[in-house]
Amino acid sequence: MNVAEKPQKAIILSAGQGSRLLPHTQDRPKCLLDLAGRTMLGWQLQGLASAGVGEAVIVTGFRSELMDEALPALTPPGMRVRALFNPFYKVADNLASCWMVRGELAGPALILNGDTLFEPEIARRLLAAPAADITVTIDRKPRYDEDDMKVVTEGEKLLAIGKRLDMSTVTGESIGFLRFSTRGAAAFVAEIERTMRTLEGTGLWYLSAIHRLSAAGTDVRVCSIEGLEWAELDFPQDLERCRELATQWQAGKAAATG
Repeated sequence: MNVAEKPQKAIILSAGQGSRLLPHTQDRPKCLLDLAGRTMLGWQLQGLASAGVGEAVIVTGFRSELMDEALPALTPPGMRVRALFNPFYKVADNLASCWMVRGELAGPALILNGDTLFEPEIARRLLAAPAADITVTIDRKPRYDEDDMKVVTEGEKLLAIGKRLDMSTVTGESIGFLRFSTRGAAAFVAEIERTMRTLEGTGLWYLSAIHRLSAAGTDVRVCSIEGLEWAELDFPQDLERCRELATQWQAGKAAATG
């Protein structure tokens, strides 16, 4: 991709409490849960920094004061990290978080779900993917469940994205990590501005805007990260998987430096 279009900024959507993880999230957002000595957010920032991303904007909400306190220690050397508070996190879904940070989308950018744990190579692969208005990272597996954010593709082109797709057409799942060109970011901002003016806007996921943009002709492509390691943190059983991955990565890092 054009060097001028390579995103240097990532927006991490971390406003929610993660109520499906209770009681683990009783007093802290799930991005601050410990995963082998480092929080989810800490792993994310390290992964972004290692891929060359120099700035991150964290959308906060639940226990935002804990996030503000944690950020200095979590910020990798040379990276700029800022928090932006979403006061609507209790009554709106994550499309509203994207609306809150629409001013940050004036150029190429990444958007990352606050509950996606990923190895750094995933960020590097997304950044190196062929040019497109919007690029959605996807993984593939033998079967998908109701909670998966499923996709329908034709080659590298995204045709549909959502949780309630015809299972016979599903070809993968979104891992919650997207890249926007300047033009793609502008199209996304226009769509969320339009959607937030509708009655249902506050109750929608931001990926519903990606679905509509693709249907309307925006160049939305997918980037497969098959074979690379990642995990989503939604339920208590996911916490065990995330900690296993983080422990493996810590062990690998120790072996490499030992």
